[in-house]
Amino acid sequence: MSKVLDYLKTRNFYINLGVAIATVVVIVMIAFFSLGYYTRHGSGVPVPNLEGMQADKAIALLDAQGFHDPHIDSVYVLDKEPGTVILQDPDAGTNVKENRAIYLTVVKRQAPDVSLPDLTQDTYRTAVANISNFGLKVGDTTYKPDIARDRVLEVRFGGQVLKPGSRIPKGSKIDLVLGDGAGASEVEIPEVVNLELDEARFAIKNSGLVIGNITYQGTITDTTKVTVVAQNPMKSDSVGKVSIGTHINLTVTQKN
Repeated sequence: MSKVLDYLKTRNFYINLGVAIATVVVIVMIAFFSLGYYTRHGSGVPVPNLEGMQADKAIALLDAQGFHDPHIDSVYVLDKEPGTVILQDPDAGTNVKENRAIYLTVVKRQAPDVSLPDLTQDTYRTAVANISNFGLKVGDTTYKPDIARDRVLEVRFGGQVLKPGSRIPKGSKIDLVLGDGAGASEVEIPEVVNLELDEARFAIKNSGLVIGNITYQGTITDTTKVTVVAQNPMKSDSVGKVSIGTHINLTVTQKN
């Protein structure tokens, strides 16, 4: 033990210790600078701001700055110009090495198809919300006679009536036909001849019309078993509709 302590006090020990420390420092410095050179630490090319540019111009700018063959993904975005870059990775201003992969997200030119929801019987306000949820837009609105105001009666696209589930391009404008709340001013005249009186009453009232005078023809023994043999007004080639509330007069006779 005394020999070790004596050696630690010698000049050779301090010389060897200094050489060892210097060697370690040199090795560390070589490794540090070599790694920095290998990775080009602190150097690189800033990525240009590409968002909002057309894809072809963005690709040309990347190519000029040493970024070749960027990875391009596409997505459809409502109200965005087709072919526009809407997302990039890395972000603009990031320093990266040449030939680093650049990722771009570009707006599709062709809108995907969506399924038309069932809007019939919806109110206008509800229909607008449903249309927006499916990526569609409301076009023109027109009205036709119906007892329910602002209720959707028909959905049209390009002049054609659409059924629920029809496939149309996302972002399309669809037209709505709504009820005016006033109801129809005229209705079809029901044909009740040869119907039993109770059946005729039901058909007339269900059409928004009123039972007028009932004329009994011949001998009537049971008023519950009579058949309509004539009506006025009656449907003809010249008259097919009457105003709501019109009285329909009937002539009935005993059933055999």
